[in-house]
Amino acid sequence: MKKKKISLFDMINSCFMLVMMLVMLFPFWYCVAGSFNDGSDYLKGGVYLWPRIFTTANYQAVFRDKTIFRSMMISVAKTVLGSVSCLLVTALAAYAMCRPQLKGRKFYAVMMTLTMYFGGGLIPYFLVIKTLNLYDHFLVYIIPGLFNVWNMIIIRSFFTDLPDSLIESAKMDGAGEYRIFFQIVLPLSKPVLATVMLFSLVGHWNSYFDSMMYTSSMELQTIQLFLKKMITDPGSASGLASSAAMAIPEAARKVTPQTIKLAAMIVTSLPIICVYPFLQKYFVKGMTVGAVKG
Repeated sequence: MKKKKISLFDMINSCFMLVMMLVMLFPFWYCVAGSFNDGSDYLKGGVYLWPRIFTTANYQAVFRDKTIFRSMMISVAKTVLGSVSCLLVTALAAYAMCRPQLKGRKFYAVMMTLTMYFGGGLIPYFLVIKTLNLYDHFLVYIIPGLFNVWNMIIIRSFFTDLPDSLIESAKMDGAGEYRIFFQIVLPLSKPVLATVMLFSLVGHWNSYFDSMMYTSSMELQTIQLFLKKMITDPGSASGLASSAAMAIPEAARKVTPQTIKLAAMIVTSLPIICVYPFLQKYFVKGMTVGAVKG
C-alpha cells in the first residue's frame, strides 16, 4: 500500500494552522498560569507558561464571594433556557420557510432579512423593553432572543436538503406537520441543530450587555457582568483580595487583585469550554451541509 505523498501546500497549511492554534491558545494558557501563581511573586513578572510558585489561593478568594455563585446560576439558567427556546422557535420558523405551500413565503423572507441590516437603535429597543415590562425581569434574557434570522437561514438550508419523499410518505401515513417536524425532521437534523445550539450557547454565555442595560438588580447579574466589573473596577478585585486576606491570613501575600482577575476569567470561561467537546463532532458537518443551499 503506497504512502500518500505530502504536498508542499499541506506542509505550509499545517504549519500555519499550528501557529494560529498556538497564538489563540496562549492568552488562555497565560491566564491559567497566572491564576495558579502566587500573587506577590506574579508581580515580579516572567510568569508565562507555568506557575512559578503554585497556589490555589486565588480561586479560594474568588469562590469566597457569594455573588459569583448567584451570577453563575443566572448565567446557566439564561444560557440553557435561552438557547433551547431560541433553537425551538428558530427551527419551527425554518421548517415553515422551507415548505413550498407556505403563502407569502418570499415576503416573509424579505422582511426577516431586512431585520439583519436595519434596526431602530438602542433607545427605541430600550423603550420596547420597558413597555413590555421586561426591564429588570429574568425574561428579558429569554424573550428578545427567541428568534435569530441568521440561524434560521442555516437551519432552513439544511431542512431544504432533506429528501421530500420522507415528508410525503409521512403525510400519506396521516402524520401532521408538527409530528413530521418533531419525529422526522428534527432527528435527521442533529448536525445543524448542534451547530446552531453551540452558537446560541456561546452567545448567551458571553453576553453582558443585556444584563448591564436591561437589569438593575444584583440578583439578575450574569457572570460576564460580574467579570466586567471585576476587570474595570479596581475596587472589586481589591475587595476580594482584602476579604480573602482577612479570612485566610496565609493568603495575604498569595493573593493580589491581578491574579484574582485572572482566576475570575478562567472560572467564567471554563463552563462553556467544557460544553464544546460534546458538540464538536456535529459542528463541521452542520456548517458544511447547512451551507450547500441558500
